[in-house]
Amino acid sequence: MAKSYVKFEVSKEVADKIVEAIRLAKQSGAVRKGANEVTKSIERGLATFVVIAEDVEPEEVVMHIPTLCEQKKIPYAYVPTKEALGKAVGLNVPCTSVAIEKAGQAENTIKEIISRITGKKAEEQKEPKEQGQAAEKPKERGSKK
Repeated sequence: MAKSYVKFEVSKEVADKIVEAIRLAKQSGAVRKGANEVTKSIERGLATFVVIAEDVEPEEVVMHIPTLCEQKKIPYAYVPTKEALGKAVGLNVPCTSVAIEKAGQAENTIKEIISRITGKKAEEQKEPKEQGQAAEKPKERGSKK
């Protein structure tokens, strides 16, 4: 049964890329492990990509993380198990979530993962900003007259 905090499905291929990206980021960048550390990283604006395990019990441990990510506009994804996430960050125990603060050598892989998860949404988000800037220009012109 799907957990209530899992907002979208991630294919096995993408999940495997996520695990590999976490391994690279651990070796060459900076990562935070565990729900408490991930929450702090998100709230402080340090996280660039967040990964959450789909099999966390009780759900309340990580239920707030997707909402926080959306509020802070931080991309996030899921992996099937806590064990896979724990191994990816070099732990011998399960891990509920991981925040990548500095991607290091995994930067290109993470960008590819984000584009695959969001699809055209990344392009759509850029357009309203451009339109918003265009909308500001007539206001400036109007105030000069």
